[in-house]
Amino acid sequence: MVQVYAARTVGWRGVLAVHTWIAVKPAGAERFTRYEAMGWGVGRGAPAVRVDRAGPDDHWFGARPELLVDLRGPGVDAIVRKVEVAIAAYPYPSSYRTWPGPNSNTFTAHVGRAVPELGLDLPPTAIGKDYLPGGGLVGRSPSGTGAQVSLFGLVGVLAGWEEGLELNLLGLTFGVDLNRPALKLPIVGRVGVPARADGAPEGGPTLSAAER
Repeated sequence: MVQVYAARTVGWRGVLAVHTWIAVKPAGAERFTRYEAMGWGVGRGAPAVRVDRAGPDDHWFGARPELLVDLRGPGVDAIVRKVEVAIAAYPYPSSYRTWPGPNSNTFTAHVGRAVPELGLDLPPTAIGKDYLPGGGLVGRSPSGTGAQVSLFGLVGVLAGWEEGLELNLLGLTFGVDLNRPALKLPIVGRVGVPARADGAPEGGPTLSAAER
């Protein structure tokens, strides 16, 4: 299984932004492994990329997570391996900056670009997703189904089959999803057809003890 989650961040920043993370469970594993980027402690030498800080679908400081991707079944083990390779290749394992990046959403977007099988459509409130590694100006969209131009995550444009059309201004996303009709706006996120993972219940799944 491969799952990607998003939940509103802590404090006043939660008005504008979400925190995202990835959980994987290869065949035969007894539990999920959760990967995410966090800023707490980085200035004192802690790594930015954290493993198993919490359970795969635990609330983020009281905020209930939304399930963005839910892949399971035959063939997913190959995707799990690609996700783990992408995580190992993340270019900012010891760096974190809340705005404009690299932050938790920069990390998740990096994995999405490297593993287009995820079809990852990050919400417009995932500030930092448009921060391209290495200061690049042009790259894949986080879903891997399109392309984007971005100046250090501060201003840019994106077009992708999964994401639709997006304009980034100072990290805030304005856009329209033509695939699943919706407007994409700062603060409120999507307005229109939800972009939930296929087959996922509202509010995300509840995992059994065996699945954890």
